[in-house]
Amino acid sequence: MSRLRITLAKSVIGYPQDQKDTARALGLRKLNTTVVRPDNPAVRGMVNKLSHLVRVEEIADEPKRKKAQGD
Repeated sequence: MSRLRITLAKSVIGYPQDQKDTARALGLRKLNTTVVRPDNPAVRGMVNKLSHLVRVEEIADEPKRKKAQGD
């Protein structure tokens, strides 16, 4: 499953309270903060609501590494 890197590129000041709450729910507190969230319909909907305020990059998951056994 891929993930999304979401950056708050524009301030939420002057926008409706529901958009401020959505940014807060995503974990975007200050300008230029970046969060990584799973790519699912709920997060996509939140990003769509804030599309004029955020920058979004899709991140492909890295293959999992096997743990080294250290006795």
